[in-house]
Amino acid sequence: MEFGLFGINMGPLSDPGAAIKIARTAESAGFDSLWAGEHVVLPDPQVAPSPLPPTYPMLDPNICFAWLAGQTTTIRLGTGIIILPQRNPLVLAKEMASLDVLSNGRLIFGVGIGYLKAEFDALGIPFKHKAARTVEYLEAMQAIWSQETPSYQGQFVRFDGIQALPRPLQQPGGPPLVFGGHVAAAYERSVALAQGWYGFGLTLEKTAECLAGLRSAAERVERPPELGRLEISVTPFGDIDIETARHYAELGVDRLITLFPTQNSGELFSSSATVSEVDDYIKHLGDSVVGRV
Repeated sequence: MEFGLFGINMGPLSDPGAAIKIARTAESAGFDSLWAGEHVVLPDPQVAPSPLPPTYPMLDPNICFAWLAGQTTTIRLGTGIIILPQRNPLVLAKEMASLDVLSNGRLIFGVGIGYLKAEFDALGIPFKHKAARTVEYLEAMQAIWSQETPSYQGQFVRFDGIQALPRPLQQPGGPPLVFGGHVAAAYERSVALAQGWYGFGLTLEKTAECLAGLRSAAERVERPPELGRLEISVTPFGDIDIETARHYAELGVDRLITLFPTQNSGELFSSSATVSEVDDYIKHLGDSVVGRV
């Protein structure tokens, strides 16, 4: 099992020096990846389903990874996730290709379709047809990343007679794609289009439900053989110890992406974790769990 850290761009790690410190600690502790979440704006005041208070700091994931790419050497950089229908696909394709080059091919491209209508409204982006736009945006991005003479003709994206270099180092098709989401349509997109699936904030019971949903989707949707086996990443609910990690591994999870250490077993995000506590927690996991499951 691999281990990642979620939130390298958030909360106490939104400080540039803290992000470097924790990224290097995670790399030396044997973590395979760092993950950055995204919300351009958050509702104020916080209302469900918004995951965070509006005052919680969150760096742009791509800018954060550009900062960290030159400060690390082996650890992978995963967007967990980019809200794809909020982005211009060609601008984002340029950003992600640049990150893959700057990190020497360490980027993992995690995407989702979004769920906060208030965020879409503030950005002036339609909340309808998010899934269809997401699929087209992905196809358009992969076209400009890999085609000798890039072109794409869809309902939402159309272009030809252009080039955008450099292309990602990871080929064919660009960085490995990971889809987030806990509903049937997300499972189907993962099976049909992605190298991986990412489930966030899941208990063991919910993880088992999601994996059953993915197996069901695989019976309905054809998986291109070039994608290989679907890699399963999960951010568990609560802190990790070796027994917990083994339970997730037994379910079929390939990577656990841990949150900051929590003071309260009932909370998902820790609003009080310090950089020192995060650093100690990562070192503890490196000594007691990483490489042992």
